[in-house]
Amino acid sequence: MVKITIVGRASDGLPLAEGPRYMKEENDNFSYYKQQAELILKEISRGALAPSKMTIRVDHHCFHYLVEDGICFITLCDSSYPRKLAFHHLQDLRQEFEKFDNSLIDRITTPYSFVKFEKLERIARGTPRTPSSIWGTPRLEVIAVKWTPITIIVVVAVVLLWASLVLAEDFVISSL
Repeated sequence: MVKITIVGRASDGLPLAEGPRYMKEENDNFSYYKQQAELILKEISRGALAPSKMTIRVDHHCFHYLVEDGICFITLCDSSYPRKLAFHHLQDLRQEFEKFDNSLIDRITTPYSFVKFEKLERIARGTPRTPSSIWGTPRLEVIAVKWTPITIIVVVAVVLLWASLVLAEDFVISSL
């Protein structure tokens, strides 16, 4: 499950927005992980971390980040949460973020002052993806829906072929 989402500028490491928290416990862990996310953002702006996408494991959690068009999207998930789903979440967020004017983002000077982000986060989340989803993405689901009947037909054909061989008189099963 996604716990924290932070968006920041990759050029100077300024955190622009923080998504709604999903951590149930209101203790020092949240502030610790938020500080870790801000540190990762600063390291990306310094050039110490790869400027594309990466997963960083901390304790029993993973930070996944994606940097595109000078904006860094960071999310914290449980380590058991599928990496693919975390990056799909970040991609959805990036697509929603592209709708905003880049000059607006460049003019922000105070941390966490991008107020439209909470609405943006809700839009990007839509129906939250869960690991229980078999296919993970709508594209994979479409492929599965198209190919499942074909797969079933092939499996049935193989079973029928095997059954016809077994029932034939010339097919001998030898046991050693």
